[in-house]
Amino acid sequence: MAINELRSISTFIQAAQLGSLRKAALALNISPQAASKALAQLEDHLDARLFHRTTRVMSLTDAGQRLLEDVQPALLGMQRALHNARTARDEFAGPLRIAGPRTTFQLILWRLVEEFCERYPDIQPDVVLDDRVGNWVEDRVDVGFRLGPSPHEGVIARRLFPVQLPICGAPAYFEKYGVPESLADLASHRCSAYRHPSTGKVLPWRVKTGEQAADQPVVPAICSNDEDFELQAVLAGKVLGQLAGVTAAPHIRTGRLLPILVDYMPDYANYFVYFGSRTSQPARARAFIDLAVERLTDNAEYVLSDEELRSGQGAARSSASTTK
Repeated sequence: MAINELRSISTFIQAAQLGSLRKAALALNISPQAASKALAQLEDHLDARLFHRTTRVMSLTDAGQRLLEDVQPALLGMQRALHNARTARDEFAGPLRIAGPRTTFQLILWRLVEEFCERYPDIQPDVVLDDRVGNWVEDRVDVGFRLGPSPHEGVIARRLFPVQLPICGAPAYFEKYGVPESLADLASHRCSAYRHPSTGKVLPWRVKTGEQAADQPVVPAICSNDEDFELQAVLAGKVLGQLAGVTAAPHIRTGRLLPILVDYMPDYANYFVYFGSRTSQPARARAFIDLAVERLTDNAEYVLSDEELRSGQGAARSSASTTK
C-alpha cells in the first residue's frame, strides 16, 4: 500500500500532541477520515500499534512514544525550513546577484547599485560584468541587463532605452583632417575599431543606408578590445570612432566630441532588464528591477536628441572650416 509518509507522520504528531484525531485533522486542514486513514497506513507500514484508543481518549503506546521522540525534532526542522523558504521571498536582507555587460554599462549599473544600497543597506550586491552572456539560470542571476533580445527562454524583459552609435571625433581631429561628408569618405580618414574581447574579431562600424542597417568596414588606424582606450584615442584627436551613445553623450554635450554623418546613425538596439517570474522573485530583486525601470527607461541622459546630434555635426564642420 502506498503511503504518504509526510502526511502520516504529521497526523501522528498532531494526534499525539492534541490527544484527538479529530483535532489533529482540524489542525492539518484535512478531513477526519483522511486523518484516520493516514494514521492507519502508518501503523500498517510500521507493523506497530502507536495509540491506545478509547471512545474519548488517545494515548501513546511505548512504540508510539519512541517514534514521537525520534521524528518530532526532524519534522519541526523541516517545517521551519519550508517556512523560511516561503518567507525568504519577502525579505530584503541578503545577497542580490546582478549580471550585465562590461562594455558601456559599468557606470550606469554602478549608479543603480549605489542608490539601491543607500536605500537598503542590508543587501549585498554580487555583480558580474561580462560581455559574454552566460547561463543566468545556472549562475543563479536574480537580475540581468543585456543589449538586445535575451538568448534564454522563460525570462521576462523590460525595455529600458535605445543604444545609439554616433560616429564622432574631437575638434582637434577635424581641424587637422577635415570632416567626412559621406561613408565613402571614411576610407581616407583615420578610424578606430573595436576588437571583440571574446571572439578577437575586429568589428565593422554599424550604419544605416536608407532604412536598412548595414556593416561599414573600416581600416583601423587604432584597434583595441577596450572601449575606454578607444574613447581616449578619439578624445585625443588621433582618430574618428563609432562609440556607444551612453559613452559619447557626456562628451558631445560638453563639446569635447562632435558627431558626424548623423543621417547614417542606425537604430541599433535597446537595453533590456531581464528577470524571472515576478511572483517568485525575492522582494529585494523586485525592488531593484523597479528602480532600474524607474531610472533608466528612456532616460534622456543616455540618449542624444536629434537637435544635439545635428548641432554637434555643425560644430564639426565649423572646426574644419577654420583651417581652410
